[in-house]
Amino acid sequence: MELFGILSLLTILAASFGYINTRYLKLPHTIGMMLIACIFSALVFLAGSFNHDFQESVTELIGKIDFKTLLLDVMLSFLLFAGALHTNFEKLREYRWPILSFATFGVLVSTFLVGGLVFLLLKLFNLDISFIYCLLFGALISPTDPIAVLGILKKANVPKNLEIKIVGESLFNDGVGVVVFLTIFNIASASHGEHQQSIALLFLQEVGGGLVLGLIAGWATWKLMKTIDNWEVEVMITIALVLGVHWIAVFFHLSGPLAVVAAGLLVGTKKYRISSMSEQTEDYIDKFWELIDTYLNAILFVLIGLEILILPFDYNYILLGILIVPIVLFSRYLSLAPSVAIFNNYLDFVPKTTLIMTWGGLRGGISIALALSLTDAMNKDLFLIITYVVVVFSILIQGLTISKLVKVLAKEKV
Repeated sequence: MELFGILSLLTILAASFGYINTRYLKLPHTIGMMLIACIFSALVFLAGSFNHDFQESVTELIGKIDFKTLLLDVMLSFLLFAGALHTNFEKLREYRWPILSFATFGVLVSTFLVGGLVFLLLKLFNLDISFIYCLLFGALISPTDPIAVLGILKKANVPKNLEIKIVGESLFNDGVGVVVFLTIFNIASASHGEHQQSIALLFLQEVGGGLVLGLIAGWATWKLMKTIDNWEVEVMITIALVLGVHWIAVFFHLSGPLAVVAAGLLVGTKKYRISSMSEQTEDYIDKFWELIDTYLNAILFVLIGLEILILPFDYNYILLGILIVPIVLFSRYLSLAPSVAIFNNYLDFVPKTTLIMTWGGLRGGISIALALSLTDAMNKDLFLIITYVVVVFSILIQGLTISKLVKVLAKEKV
């Protein structure tokens, strides 16, 4: 009953906040939901000064929600599949090499740049934090969040050829980022007797195995759907695909996010759609996954806003978070610039692509979920607050201004 009560409360809040945003604020869905949730949290704090029991009750209820498990083990696979299913695979394939470079080389460069610069900044504040823990922060904050990116780019009027680069990068660097984080986490947690070689092999197993699993599962799903014409059953098959792929990936220690992205891209590819789905089935599958995407997005961004109520706030940590925002942006710019310079010679890039991708690369719930998985010995409270500050800035400030930046910088559409 407790689980049902929490789910009911989140759904009621999401629907209420969605109505307020649609009726009055008219902001992009993800930004509006999170902004209203933050205001709601502030009102709870304000009410707490008059009625402490009320604030305690709300805080206790929110504290019962395991944000990390809910996002990484339940919601993420559905959200990534929905995003991949509606991604233009033909365009994605055209820009596959720069996207691959952004999602791998870019994430690794950003991880070490952020980690190194944050390590130096903390030294200036006389905080003796281990370099490996700063690298962990670099790994969790470097990947852009496809959930936030997809939600905001829909209304940002970004040129299509630039949008596919940002969306494609966010779909893949999310999975790569989680694997990089887990790899560094294992190194930080490893005893001296454990070999780093086994950790490197684990990294390759997670990434390569996840992609192969997703492609095999997507191909098998396509084969199944070719043999029937029943939209109800075919919608259920896609649900089973997401749940099955995630379960198998966890069991064999593969990357679940990369697996569902690969499966979603294959099932959503135009030629596979035409050969396996009737127009009616295609319409129902698209609408079903759009609804799942909208609903889970709403729940996620309400949760991000409500997390304020249970974070161990420290004003010094908040100040550090504000100072680290430009470090994260600077590191992202430098991590993208080499790939853009290389591929710009033979692929069409919008003017100032690096700057637009830097500002449009939003952080979201995945970074918070990874920060929550840190142990106390890894300075969890410090990095959790810093992560939250970066995420709030990313969604509310970058998200609200990316459209204006595009209008100023992207003089011509590609």
